[in-house]
Amino acid sequence: MSNPRVLCLGEILFDCLADQLGLKLEEVQSWTHYPGGAPANVACALVKLGTPAGFIGAVGEDEPGSQLVKLLVETGVDTTGVQPHSTAPTRQVYVVRDLGGDRTFAGFGEYDTREFADTRLQAEQLPESLFTEAEFLVLGTLELAYPESERAIHRALELAEQYDLKIILDVNWRPVFWQDANVAHQKISELLKQVDFLKLSREEAEWLFNTTDPGAITYRMASIEGVLVTDGENGCAYCLGENEGKLPSYSVDVVDTTGAGDSFVAGFIHQLGQYGIHSLQDADTAKKVVAYASAVGALTTIKPGAIASQPTGAEVEAFLASHQV
Repeated sequence: MSNPRVLCLGEILFDCLADQLGLKLEEVQSWTHYPGGAPANVACALVKLGTPAGFIGAVGEDEPGSQLVKLLVETGVDTTGVQPHSTAPTRQVYVVRDLGGDRTFAGFGEYDTREFADTRLQAEQLPESLFTEAEFLVLGTLELAYPESERAIHRALELAEQYDLKIILDVNWRPVFWQDANVAHQKISELLKQVDFLKLSREEAEWLFNTTDPGAITYRMASIEGVLVTDGENGCAYCLGENEGKLPSYSVDVVDTTGAGDSFVAGFIHQLGQYGIHSLQDADTAKKVVAYASAVGALTTIKPGAIASQPTGAEVEAFLASHQV
């Protein structure tokens, strides 16, 4: 396996999706377990598109943890950075879906959010060797909610700075993971100062910046190289280099939106690797990069599950050939 160009640090888990649409948590009769977790989703999507990626995170030494690591290996994701934990369980998240397939996180079953293995990621066990060859580090913000994994985030940022990796942050704000939304806002705002590219949903942009305008966000953050604001079926607005624009979403038959944003991030990074960051100064290239990312996200929604539904590079190219922006 070639050294991963992209390192994705954070959680890997099972999304337990309600089989029945439009019901509350207590009304659901059965669930289907799908592998997920935003950074793991991004890593798998990248490999399927053709960009070598590695996952860094902690899992329980239990059957779900073994299944997830096996999936990473089978997909072709580098697992050098996976840390097994002997007592904490692998996280499972219960997800209810409305009649349109959109999901709402509905809790963690019998466990408190702080009890899972992903919260125990150890800073001193991060493999420095991975950072020496990589080009990008992808982070979410869930790890900031727990002391041990928060230290691991900051250690990864130190290594990224030392070895000159570009940092991509997908905010991935999920109140259910946090004890206090105000603390979350403060910690995420601090982290923003260290990133090169920022991906937000429309709601996250409003929450953090009181605007959904990527140009205004870029101006406020000064040192950032690009901001992407996604809004589901309403498309994506972007500010990349000096280029601002908005693209509508692709019209597809949506089955499940879980992981669509993660696939979008993977598509964006894959294109950065193909074209080079300097190419974002060209308006047409910037638009092409976002269109590609949007296509990867759209194709992920037409089947259930965040990882199982991810397209290959060939599938994305075929889709783009028949769908104009």
